[in-house]
Amino acid sequence: MKDLTVGKEGKLIFQFALPMVFGNIFQQLYNVADSVIIGNYVGNEALAAVGASFPIIFLLVAMIIGITSGFTIIIAQYFGSKDIEKVRRTVDTTYIILFFAAIFITVFGIIFSGAIFRLTDLPEEIIPQAKLYLNIYFTGTIFFVGFNATSAILRGMGDSKTPLYFLVLATVANIVLDLLFVVVFKWGIAGAAVATVIAQAGAFITAMIYLNKRHQIVNISIRKYLYDHEIMKTSIRIGLPSGLQQTFVALGLIALYGIVNKFGTATIAAYGVAARIDSFASLLAMNFAAALSAFVGQNLGANKPERIKAGFQATWLMTSAISIFFSIVVFFFGRALMRLFTPDPEVIEAGNDYLVIVGSFYILFSTLFVVTAVMRGAGDTVVPMFITLIALWLIRVPASYFLAGKIGVTGIWWAVPIGWGIGMTLSWFYYKSGKWKTKGVVKYELEG
Repeated sequence: MKDLTVGKEGKLIFQFALPMVFGNIFQQLYNVADSVIIGNYVGNEALAAVGASFPIIFLLVAMIIGITSGFTIIIAQYFGSKDIEKVRRTVDTTYIILFFAAIFITVFGIIFSGAIFRLTDLPEEIIPQAKLYLNIYFTGTIFFVGFNATSAILRGMGDSKTPLYFLVLATVANIVLDLLFVVVFKWGIAGAAVATVIAQAGAFITAMIYLNKRHQIVNISIRKYLYDHEIMKTSIRIGLPSGLQQTFVALGLIALYGIVNKFGTATIAAYGVAARIDSFASLLAMNFAAALSAFVGQNLGANKPERIKAGFQATWLMTSAISIFFSIVVFFFGRALMRLFTPDPEVIEAGNDYLVIVGSFYILFSTLFVVTAVMRGAGDTVVPMFITLIALWLIRVPASYFLAGKIGVTGIWWAVPIGWGIGMTLSWFYYKSGKWKTKGVVKYELEG
């Protein structure tokens, strides 16, 4: 556990974010390993099926991701104010709520996966493989949700290192099992899904065993769980807007896939692969933003709002430098990165077009996430939700549809930075207003 209320702001945030960055890189390697092995050993249709599955998975876990962020903010602020009993109650309440949510998602996802794919106009020849992959993936929802909840809880208490160790082991296991099931056993796309589920289960179970033996606060015992209704209500107040935001973002991604799907299997495969590469650039900004949110939460809980501006500035400088680096990489090496996933020239060219256009504007994305991280850390999640919905549903989706009709599939790619730019501008104006400072769980008279 790490106290983020004392010490040099930029150094603290960097040290706190670094394990999260490595952890999420390894977590992304789950999906990348699936895509690389499937693209090279199964084919374009299977590769497109994996890519088309991602927004469906995101849709069904989006609300949980948002609610979990609410618990993280509460834990960070209680931990900052040294109220350890409230921290314990929040941890217990988190696990109770997310257990039942995971069961619901599993059942719902398996029943309606085929119908959802048809609503997005996914080509009929891809649907059987996409449905098979998705249904197997959803059998492991409880492990995915459980591990991510554990990681979020630990982040709220300043511990970003522990989840990393288990993610590294899980990723290595996933890659080995992918090769075994897909390349050796010839199970196709089902083998990749089974490998991912087993790896996720291993990460969650080993994390639980370790924490029960070693951690002072996170000690899991079914017979000793303490559900706190007031904490639950507070988490809903803070987390529900983020959950709704994530849900509408997922719906937006599905709507975008509906537009992409009209351009055929090669374009669908290219979009899925390019999004995998794209995620490595975006996850760094998202992890530094998550670190900043925990930093803001703890410092508001400790009544040290003067440290927040310095933390924000340091985080923005770090993420901007990272974004520029990734922009250069994808601009010059986009085709080489695409070739790792597929030998198909049509897929490679379409994916490279996406990377060159979207990758040139990563700094807009990172700035958007850093600004909204301050608001979320303070407990103000409603305004960021509306800003995200405006940028996605009023700007990006309509622009994708309009530009695709005018200039083809590259119009969909150009709509991405347009949406980021609008979202960043709106977020910046709200940040400068200072209204987010009054939304904390632990109340103080704040100045400045």
